[in-house]
Amino acid sequence: MITTLTLFCDGASRGNPGPGAYGFVLYQNESVVFEEGQKLGLVTNNIAEYQGLIKGLQAALKHGASHVVVKSDSELMVRQLNGIYKVRAPHIIQLFQEAKTLLNQFSSSQILHIRREENKRADALCNQALDGF
Repeated sequence: MITTLTLFCDGASRGNPGPGAYGFVLYQNESVVFEEGQKLGLVTNNIAEYQGLIKGLQAALKHGASHVVVKSDSELMVRQLNGIYKVRAPHIIQLFQEAKTLLNQFSSSQILHIRREENKRADALCNQALDGF
């Protein structure tokens, strides 16, 4: 059976670096399969974005996805993962490699850049984690 999940992921830090968190939502069609938001400690915004992606991909695999469509408002991360931009920051290379390893576990994957307004739920989960909810 082919199972396609759509992953909306986000990460944020208040300060750069500063207190950070990630949030993600997995959908199958229009239904929420799983969602999560967690604090990360002191991180950069880019680390938080990658953590949201990685945690979301791990959850998609646990939920049996064979195909994943990733939607993120981080243009930098999306362009890095699609090979448009090189990863130059040493602290991001390991996260980039971890994300690519996870993506390779799916039969197919697609990574799309979306506007921030389209990523409201993942963003809200980040902010709730940062606010201590």
